[in-house]
Amino acid sequence: MWAAGSEAKVLYVQTHGTADPGRSATPFFLAAAAAAMEFEAMIYFTMYGPTLLRRDVVDHIGPKGEKGQPLRYFIEQATGLGVRLLVCQPSLELNDLRLPDLIDGVEMIGGAAFNDLAVSADAVISF
Repeated sequence: MWAAGSEAKVLYVQTHGTADPGRSATPFFLAAAAAAMEFEAMIYFTMYGPTLLRRDVVDHIGPKGEKGQPLRYFIEQATGLGVRLLVCQPSLELNDLRLPDLIDGVEMIGGAAFNDLAVSADAVISF
């Protein structure tokens, strides 16, 4: 079992996007918790996941009414703790997006880089 402050690495994979907003905040929340425990935490956005990082949607995704926070809250919480946001280059094309369409700080990586991260991670969790 890993202890807080260990050199554990967790890679979260987000495949759902704006069409499934109920699945949007959890990877950020869990990655923030991992980072707070001093684990290395990253979220990789593939398939429809990159749509969650669009500049024009992060303030509009969240619970209906006044309950909860918008997605931007969870993104800022995670990145403020050092969580890296990684996006799949082919998935940008799939969603007609370019890196400038996304929030600041997102890194674009290819399949080989993702595979390298996955095999070196202590845990890979998919959403």
